[in-house]
Amino acid sequence: SNFTLDTPPTLESILNEPEDEDEPFILEDTCILNTENIDAHSCETSSLASSDSGDLHGSVLRRNVLKGISAQMVSAAVRPIILHLLLTVSNVIAVGTSHGLALVFDQNQALRLCLGTTVTGAEYGAVSALSINHDCTRLLCGFAKGQITMWDLANGKLLRTMTDAHPPGTAILHVKFTDHPALAVCNDSGGSVFELSFRRVMGMRTCESRCLFSGSKGEVYCVEPLHAGPELKDHPITHYSLLAMASLTKILLIGLKPSLKVWMTFPYGKTDPASVPLLAWQFVAAQKTINPVLAFCRGNTIHFLLVKKDESGTIHVIKQRQLQLNCDFISLSWINPRTLVLMDSTEKLRVVDRPSQEELETVDMAELQLVYNSSHFKSLATGGNVSQALALVGEKTCYQSVCSYAGQIMYLGTKSVHIMTLRNWRERVDHLLKQEKFMEALSLSWSFHEGTAKAVLSLFADPAKRKGVVAEKMVEILLQYVDRSLKKCPEQGKIQVMEQHFQDMVPIMVDYCLLLQRTDLLFNQIYPRLVENSVARGVFLESLEPYILSERIGCLTAPVMRDLLSYFQENGMMDSVEGCLVHMDITNLDIQQVVQMCWDNQLYDAMIYVFNSGMNDYISPMEKLFQAIGPPLREGKPLTDEHVVMGNKLLVYISCCLAGRAYPLGDIPEDLVPQVKNQVFEFLIRLHSVEAAQEEEVYPYIRTLLHFDTREFLNVLALTFEDFKNDKQALEYQQRIVDILLKVMVDNSDFTPSQVGCLFTFLVLEFLCSPDDDSRHTERQQVLLELLQVGGVVQFDEGHLLDLAEKAEFYQICEFMYDRKHLYDKIVDCYLKDPLRKEELFNYIHNILSMPGYSSEEKQLVWVKALQHIKVSQKRLHMLCPLEHTPGREKITEKHKLHEATAYLLEKKGDVQGAFEVLLQEETGDEVPSLLQRVEEALHDIIALCQRSSHGLNQQQREALWFPLLEAMMSPQKLLKGADTKHTSEALKELTMKVLNSMSSFIAPPAIIQRILKDPVYGKGKLAEIQGLILGMLETFNYEQTLLETTTNLLNSDLHWSLSHLRKAVSRGLHPRQDHCNICLQQYKRRQESEEEIIIFSCGHLYHCQCLQRKEVGVLSERQYSWSCYKCTSNQGSRPADRRSTESSRSHSASLAQVSQAVTIHNQCAQPNMKILAYFIHLNMLQKNVLFSMDHNKNS
Repeated sequence: SNFTLDTPPTLESILNEPEDEDEPFILEDTCILNTENIDAHSCETSSLASSDSGDLHGSVLRRNVLKGISAQMVSAAVRPIILHLLLTVSNVIAVGTSHGLALVFDQNQALRLCLGTTVTGAEYGAVSALSINHDCTRLLCGFAKGQITMWDLANGKLLRTMTDAHPPGTAILHVKFTDHPALAVCNDSGGSVFELSFRRVMGMRTCESRCLFSGSKGEVYCVEPLHAGPELKDHPITHYSLLAMASLTKILLIGLKPSLKVWMTFPYGKTDPASVPLLAWQFVAAQKTINPVLAFCRGNTIHFLLVKKDESGTIHVIKQRQLQLNCDFISLSWINPRTLVLMDSTEKLRVVDRPSQEELETVDMAELQLVYNSSHFKSLATGGNVSQALALVGEKTCYQSVCSYAGQIMYLGTKSVHIMTLRNWRERVDHLLKQEKFMEALSLSWSFHEGTAKAVLSLFADPAKRKGVVAEKMVEILLQYVDRSLKKCPEQGKIQVMEQHFQDMVPIMVDYCLLLQRTDLLFNQIYPRLVENSVARGVFLESLEPYILSERIGCLTAPVMRDLLSYFQENGMMDSVEGCLVHMDITNLDIQQVVQMCWDNQLYDAMIYVFNSGMNDYISPMEKLFQAIGPPLREGKPLTDEHVVMGNKLLVYISCCLAGRAYPLGDIPEDLVPQVKNQVFEFLIRLHSVEAAQEEEVYPYIRTLLHFDTREFLNVLALTFEDFKNDKQALEYQQRIVDILLKVMVDNSDFTPSQVGCLFTFLVLEFLCSPDDDSRHTERQQVLLELLQVGGVVQFDEGHLLDLAEKAEFYQICEFMYDRKHLYDKIVDCYLKDPLRKEELFNYIHNILSMPGYSSEEKQLVWVKALQHIKVSQKRLHMLCPLEHTPGREKITEKHKLHEATAYLLEKKGDVQGAFEVLLQEETGDEVPSLLQRVEEALHDIIALCQRSSHGLNQQQREALWFPLLEAMMSPQKLLKGADTKHTSEALKELTMKVLNSMSSFIAPPAIIQRILKDPVYGKGKLAEIQGLILGMLETFNYEQTLLETTTNLLNSDLHWSLSHLRKAVSRGLHPRQDHCNICLQQYKRRQESEEEIIIFSCGHLYHCQCLQRKEVGVLSERQYSWSCYKCTSNQGSRPADRRSTESSRSHSASLAQVSQAVTIHNQCAQPNMKILAYFIHLNMLQKNVLFSMDHNKNS
């Protein structure tokens, strides 16, 4: 028949559209490897709601109608043909009719063959199943009355007619070629499955049938052989000719080659009896290999089985993560290795991404009028002789109306054939652009750019190439979006409507330009187009602010920067100007103009940032701010709010510079940090400002900051000094600033007592409470204590001061603070931590508990604290009980079973034997749970007691002391017998060896060995029993002998060295500083004939002997004078009477003299004086920073 049609698209043109890219693409990417790997180890169900997500993923499927085939089908309807049609796809399309004809169309949709006749159709019934082999040379037709025919597609010749391949009276439901050219399978309405083997013997074509599964064991409704494409024809698993079969209760996987074998049986579980079993194979890349995955479904749950072959040839089936949707499916097809297309019972197609289990698109196919295969499943042509279950399932079967091949799926309707393919990525984007869904198109394009899109087709797998191609498309979309935003702008109406229009669009343009890192596109192409509209320009400039503040935009082009500043300035948005300036690169601006603008509009943060970032100038901002706040402070005028803001910013700016941080945010470049810190220090300690008037006081900058806010300025210095404890340069600046502070504030009527108090609080905390300074700990603590007692630090937070005192180990300060708060129990801890006052603890506890003035609660807290800390030991007991005899002490300790305390008291009385017996009794006690550990501890105390006491005893008394201890250690060993006591016996022998080693220093070895041999444990048996003990004693002897010899040699060497150096020192000459006496100031040799004695000291001072005697600087000891230098001792400020009581030999260095000087002044003061404190701190700083060379000079 000839049909007149509009020029329809050919099948080839649809299936083989040219690609957009020059290079081949890869459908799979590496993501699938990871996803499949996860799937292989997970069997969790993911519930997925069915929804239309077309805008999120775009239109994934492209639907085309095969108009040529459809038109011929419609035209054929004028003849008496019932349109029960079936379809399969390869290079040709075959359609079966209800009259038993098979229509074969070529790739141009032209009818090529009409196989069969109406006569045979009347005999065989309707075509119920079709199958074309992989090389398109053979066609198998199954009929409703059970016959099977094979046709040659090259010439339309009938090759075979099979009438006995399966039981008669059953319809053919499925007939399918396998990849083996002479092997096919068929499934009949009796639920049985048969293997068909085609052979040609002596020119005769034959067919052998073998039953693979009998319907009597459970009816099979669907069969699906594994087909590998040409590129996978050598895959090792193809040699097995795998066949999947689905019954109502389970899935079977069998291999037809090399011999029939069942590889897997998988039960469904409970499902709806009317649900259709579905099967579909697909080769999927998983774990760097490609293996087939079987998807099977019945109802709303899709299962996935990964099939693998190991080296031994065994087939392994791995269950993967299943997928569940809220609908009943009647068709299941793979469209690519990652994407499934399913049709539910309402004839809606659902596209699902398998790795993410996300539904990508839903397409309504109701207009197709899908052809169902119900009549064949009910076997109406043979009288309906099928089971009720098969007939129920057959209501919704459409196996022969859906066919997938090479990424295309065809659906057969009553009047048309539809083909579904995946759109490539450009089509999906363009489809959205045609609908003017620019935001959705940009979002989808970005998912392609990042590799997160689903069902991707025709896109490079290489990330760099993929991003390059997609970025070009996105630029094209953005420019179209800009043009559309300008065209669609409402020309009339309120300005708010126009602003809202651009506020909805401009941020999207900015976002995607930044995502693409194309600020050049944003500022050089998009912005010039938007400038044409004044509203769009304003919205664009305002929209940049949040991106600049979040530092997503760091650099603007010069025109945009100028427009931005002008726009903000014109609209009074100066806060926005400042916020943007401090986050941007301003090197391309007119610095002076921007600085002046910032100053005029009081944008001090921005001004500082411009100076710092634009010119690396960290001093000019301070000069400008000082020029503003300095005059009113010098004149004593009240500060305005603006001046207060400037002063506070100045303090914060100085703090940031000295700490290495940029202002107002970020960090100063590392290579500039030392330079900036030095510049700021030098600026602060300048003697005068640059344009100083004659009446300007010295150190104007420090003076200004002190007048502005003394406490905050000192806090800035404190934080700075804390950060640079180990910086020598910073310590020098620290000393200079402290000196300047003292010079400016002390005895200056311009500062209130409160301000001066802040200064000394700062000095106290910085220097007196420095935990890193170990020098003059006691003196520093005493100074701070006296300051506290007169209220000199009242302005400081007590809690912080207490923390500093604890870190500096000023426990007397802690005691003072706790006493003011009546926390007497915490004072107990202060005494325990203070090594100089531990012995006063019990006196303090006694005073608290016995003296009036303390509440019962306070006494109870002190008592509880004391009990917590008291662990009676020799040292604590010595603190508790003075050495003088106190009657009844032993009875108290015995009453409370304090054996260590009792032994200690007995030892102090001289009763060594009694102390020994008490400790020995404790060792042999058996009420202690961990006996061996307790014995070892007690033995340590007893050995210590014996060693202390043995020095004052004779040999007999020593033996009476040590041998009972040895006996106490050896006697328990007699009772230890059996294997279970081996550990205890070894431990006791080790402890016995410890006793022997200790007593060998006091008892003669023969006496010890004799005592050991008398013991039954060692006296009997072989010599090996005591070999260890004797060898141990010999090793101890050898060790002590070697130690003695080494010590003697060291002493002799040290003595020789000392004598040699003393001799050199005595024989070395002394060089006087002057040639006159430092007392009478006359020449040391006043007369030629005089024989006056002259004394020269190592310090270089020279005196006449008579002059020294008159000054009383000599001390008579052992019939000779021990002289001291008069000038050095005078400089130390001590009186002659005091000097007589000092040591005869002075060895103070210059640095120690200064220390003594400071201490002496301090001791002479009845009340603390601020000037003295300042001088003390000044000397402390000098000691830290000056290295004196004369540390150990000795007087002559």
